[in-house]
Amino acid sequence: MAFEPVVLFFLLGVIAGLAKSDLKIPTSIYDALSVYLLLAIGIAGGVKLAESELLPLILPGLAVLAVGCLIPLVCFPVLRFLGSFPRSDAASLAAHYGSVSVVTFSVAVAFLAQAGLDYEGHMVVFLVLLEIPALVIGILLARLGMAGKTRWGKTLGEIFFGKSIFLLIGGLVIGYAAGPDHIGPLEPLFFDLFKGLLAFFLLEMGLVAASKITDLRDYGKFLIGFAIAMPIFSATLGILLGWGLGMSLGGTLLLATLYASASYIAAPAAMRIAVPDANPVLSIGASLGVTFPFNIFVGVPLYFWMAETLYSMGG
Repeated sequence: MAFEPVVLFFLLGVIAGLAKSDLKIPTSIYDALSVYLLLAIGIAGGVKLAESELLPLILPGLAVLAVGCLIPLVCFPVLRFLGSFPRSDAASLAAHYGSVSVVTFSVAVAFLAQAGLDYEGHMVVFLVLLEIPALVIGILLARLGMAGKTRWGKTLGEIFFGKSIFLLIGGLVIGYAAGPDHIGPLEPLFFDLFKGLLAFFLLEMGLVAASKITDLRDYGKFLIGFAIAMPIFSATLGILLGWGLGMSLGGTLLLATLYASASYIAAPAAMRIAVPDANPVLSIGASLGVTFPFNIFVGVPLYFWMAETLYSMGG
């Protein structure tokens, strides 16, 4: 299979950042691109969801959420006791790795499009649902060893009304309400231009990741190893669950990618409010500086191979 071209834009950004180039994406354009991607993913999923029955999604959705809650509970003791991280940092990292990355999901969607494979529309529903529980669990894990009370109203408001969740849900509702019969006028913008605008966004992500790699180097090999090993473990859970639920190969890849990804949008915002003692360099450096490039260059093709192998063995 040919290499996904949008990933090369991320590599270009990384090279520019490491080479100290003066290349820079204006903040206003970066913000506009992030809004676009969130809406586009939500709308695409809403349209697919409109073609599906909702009742059969209840039990699979509960299973997906259960595994999503398990991941941060696995991350925390590994970081706390094997990595000797302070409780606040271990909890923050667990929240980041239990939550999900919309951009990594977008790369997997583009990968499937290039491969000519379809996927279940409700995967975007899982994308929205999986971003929330890990954040709450991470806050709980941090607060178990801290004095004082968590300001749950402000924290949950940041989660649900933050840009990522709000736009994903909004796009999902719009796509579902319009359905495949009335979404036509928006297709040139939200479907045809998706990969091109994703490429510009990944260029900026490459610049940011390059700046975090240097910071992460100071914290040793353990965190770097964790940032690579944990996604593979989580993706394996997703592949097994997708196969067990009878999902399509494309849907299983997306589920594995969701579990393997780490949040660097919603999670940093929530942790900044609820766990102010956590060091953001550790969480953002690991998730954006290591896990994100690993997933888009190696992870997504690896998870696809793993899922394809399992499906071929299972007939």
